Amino acid sequence: MSQSTVNHSRLFGTNGVRGIFDDQLSFEVVIDLVHSLGSYYSDGDIIVGCDGRKSSPILTRIVQATLNSDGHDVLDAGIIPTPCLQYFTKKGAFTGGIMITASHNPPEYNGIKPSADDGVEISRNDELEIERIYREKKFAKTLDYGVTRQQDLLKFYISDVLNLVDVEKIRKHQFKILMDFGNGVQALVAPILAKKLGCQVVAINGQIDGDFLARGSEPTPENLHDLSFLVKELGANLGVAYDGDGDRSIFCDNEGVVHWGDRTGTLLVKHLLSLRHRKAQVVCPINTTSVLAKIVGELGSDVIYTKVGSVEVSREMVKRKAIIGLEENGGFMYGVLNEVRDGALTTALILDMLASEDNSLSGMFSTLPVVHQHKTKFRCSNQQLVEEVIQCCMHHGNPVRVETLDGIKIWIDDETWIMIRPSGTEPLLRMYAESTDRDLIDSKVKEYTRLINEILEKS
Repeated sequence: MSQSTVNHSRLFGTNGVRGIFDDQLSFEVVIDLVHSLGSYYSDGDIIVGCDGRKSSPILTRIVQATLNSDGHDVLDAGIIPTPCLQYFTKKGAFTGGIMITASHNPPEYNGIKPSADDGVEISRNDELEIERIYREKKFAKTLDYGVTRQQDLLKFYISDVLNLVDVEKIRKHQFKILMDFGNGVQALVAPILAKKLGCQVVAINGQIDGDFLARGSEPTPENLHDLSFLVKELGANLGVAYDGDGDRSIFCDNEGVVHWGDRTGTLLVKHLLSLRHRKAQVVCPINTTSVLAKIVGELGSDVIYTKVGSVEVSREMVKRKAIIGLEENGGFMYGVLNEVRDGALTTALILDMLASEDNSLSGMFSTLPVVHQHKTKFRCSNQQLVEEVIQCCMHHGNPVRVETLDGIKIWIDDETWIMIRPSGTEPLLRMYAESTDRDLIDSKVKEYTRLINEILEKS
């Protein structure tokens, strides 16, 4: 389970329930959790899919059999990207959807990620209700036994994504795109979609492998050197890398520069607000670049901030009927299709943006205000030390203000901030930092890193 499971007796972390397979995520935990989900969903069919992890097939069989025993008919979607499973949950009028995945976590992990009937991850309140059922073991009883059927669904998803972009305009450009699948399941969808958009696709790490031997399951600028090199070497218009379950995408421009998701997302927001959705609200977590707020403000709209986590962003989008959301880690949500992050859909939107602009991707990034970003993590499995770090950093120095929506966000000045929060998916503390002044942010990162390490070394 996630670090929050260990420390707070919570099953759910930032995104579903995760843990090391056959350890924290034991058969007993999985069966009782699925009984709890079956009781929560009450009546109706449920769609189940999985990523390519080695433990996913056996977990899939356990989940489906448990749901059947609770009287639910199940549609087995097979190996499938998370956003596709969520899309079919919504489009197929299922009572709910269950994705078996641990997203970017290491190979030994797996997890269960439930969605509501609207195709969006269940709310935090619904998580608490499921946890109550789990603790009390008050599962719904039935004399009926459900059945499981299979269906190939991906072609319907691709068709609906194509309806959201200018296909002919994109085809005319004949973009060359380099795709790094990181041994994840987006290899089943994104290249087909790009080829239908007239792109020349060069694929690397395209074999689905639950050990993620190529570069790991999480795409970051630090592990995308091959992508960066090949984009320049082959003269590609852009590159894109996906995470293990295909809901996140990190882009590389034509000069080989890899950009964090909130920078890429800001370009997309600028495009969408300017040409399609004027004055639409934009929802994002509090660790998002300040450049987004500047651009959105110039276009006459507002940014709505949430805690970190796609559940927080997606549910706020549903609440506000917002159609644009994003995260710094490469998650982009376009509510016209579904209010969830979606790596393949984001790729199509980037291609649509490039086809609409008389500029290269590197040229478009150069139009954004320059900021310097830093992201790092510290291993910590002691909740008491986590709290000590938060309190110590909160009262350190003389910041202009401190925000506590999620962890702490410390504003050094109006253009410089450092944020520290415990991960909801791993036993980690995460640090994010940004400034228009490189020397200042480098200095502050060193200062707070030293402070954090002094506390963590007590363990």
